[in-house]
Amino acid sequence: EVQLVESGGGVVQPGGSLRLSCAASGLSFRRYGMCWVRRAPGKGLEWVASIASVDRLTYYADSVKGRFTIDADNAMNTLYLQMNSLKTEDTAVYYCAAFWEGVTCMHGPRGQGTQVTVSS
Repeated sequence: EVQLVESGGGVVQPGGSLRLSCAASGLSFRRYGMCWVRRAPGKGLEWVASIASVDRLTYYADSVKGRFTIDADNAMNTLYLQMNSLKTEDTAVYYCAAFWEGVTCMHGPRGQGTQVTVSS
């Protein structure tokens, strides 16, 4: 059974930083791609960033490119999202998710989420 548990959310001022973590069990990062998605208040699910399983290539939404960094520790089966220069529009519940061929990041298994609030 796949289990994903996010942590690291909180309240931060604009311009601040947070580092989210996602502890994964029941799957291997060597076989599954991993990603972060978020849901802002009153909005739909939005893809944020992905890291591929084999070549570890990373991809980012334009809205976070240059500010966020996705990384994975295969040995610890932990996914990270370093978020810098946070903006109020980054306020959302952040979820880590897994994807593989035929199952996209938006439809793969997700954790329960961690709340990020950017406010002055």
